[in-house]
Amino acid sequence: MFERLQTDYARFQEIEQALLDPEITRDPARLSALARERGALARTAVPYGRWLELGRSMREAQALEAAETDPEMKSYATAELDQLRARFAEEQRILSDLVYDQESDADHAALIMEIRAGTGGDEAALFARDLYETYRRFAERMGWKFEVLDMEATELGGLREVSFSVSGDGAYRYLRFESGGHRVQRVPETEAQGRIHTSAATVAVLPEPEDVDVVIRTEDLLIDVMRSGGPGGQHQNKTESGVRITHLPTGVVVNCRDERSQHKNKTKAMRILRTRLFEQARESVRSERDQARRDLIGSGDRSQRIRTYNFPQNRVTDHRIGLSLYNLDQVMQGDLLPLTRALIEHDRKLRVGDIEEVVSGVATE
Repeated sequence: MFERLQTDYARFQEIEQALLDPEITRDPARLSALARERGALARTAVPYGRWLELGRSMREAQALEAAETDPEMKSYATAELDQLRARFAEEQRILSDLVYDQESDADHAALIMEIRAGTGGDEAALFARDLYETYRRFAERMGWKFEVLDMEATELGGLREVSFSVSGDGAYRYLRFESGGHRVQRVPETEAQGRIHTSAATVAVLPEPEDVDVVIRTEDLLIDVMRSGGPGGQHQNKTESGVRITHLPTGVVVNCRDERSQHKNKTKAMRILRTRLFEQARESVRSERDQARRDLIGSGDRSQRIRTYNFPQNRVTDHRIGLSLYNLDQVMQGDLLPLTRALIEHDRKLRVGDIEEVVSGVATE
C-alpha cells in the first residue's frame, strides 16, 4: 500500500513536469490525457506530498531543537516542533482515510443483500424475517433506498429466502461486513416448555455493479418462466410471471417471483445475476491478493458464523472482533451503527496499519 503511494506520487511529479513542456502543450490530445491522469492521481498524491514535506520539516526541527543550547530558543524550537507534529498527525489521518477508501472497495453506490434461512426449521425462517426487518429499518434510519427483489415466505410468516437492494450514500460501506452466518438463541413462540432453541440464517452482501462492469451475452443465458409463489394471491398462481435465469458458463441460477409482471421479474433477475457474477469475479481476484487480511475481518463466506443474537441476555456478539453489546432489542429495531462502525474501524486499522507504521517512523529517519 505504501509502495503504491510512492509510485503514484512519483508519476504525479513526472506529469507535473511534463505539463510544463511546450511540446506537450502543443499536442491537445496528449495534454488532455495527462491532465486526466494528473487529476486521478491528485487525490492521494497532493496530501502525500504535504505529508512528505512535513516529515522533512519535522526532522529539521528535531535537529535544531537538539542542537540549541539557549533555553529561550530551545523553548521556541520545541513549540514549533509540537505544531509540526500536530499537523503531521492530521495529514497522517487524512492520508490513511484516503488509502482506506481506495483499498476497501467501499465506494459502491448500491448493493444487493440475500438472506436465507439455515438450520432450525420454522424458527430459522422467522429469524430470517427478523434480520430482513432489521436491515429494512436500518436503511430507513439512514435514508437509503430499499427495494425487494425476490421473497419466498413460509406459512408461519417467516422467510425461506429474500433478496433486496439498498442504495444511498455509504450503504455499501456500512453493510459490507454483514455477510456470513448469523445465529440466534431464543425461545420460539411455538415452544410450549420455554426451552431456548438455536437456529441460523445466512446473509450475503454483494456490491451491485454498473452495467459496464459486467458483460453478459444473450447466448449465455437460459431463461425459463414459472408460476410465481408468495404474496400476490390467485393471480400470481395462475400466470407464469416468475422467471428463472441460468448463466450457462458459470452455472449461476437466479429466480425472481416477486412481481406480477414477467418483464419486471426478468429485469430484477438480471440485476441479481449481474451482481452475483461481479462478486464472483471480484472474489477470485481478492482471494489471491489478500487472503490473510480477509481472514482477519471475515471472508464474507456465508458458511462462516460471524454473529450471535442471544435474546434471553439481550446480547449481540460479533465474533470477528470480539464485540458484545447488551442492546439487542435496539439492534433488531435497526440500530446497527454501533456494530457497523466498529467493524469499519477494525478493518481500517488492518488495511492502513502498514502505512501508519511507516508514517510514525518518518520523522526520525
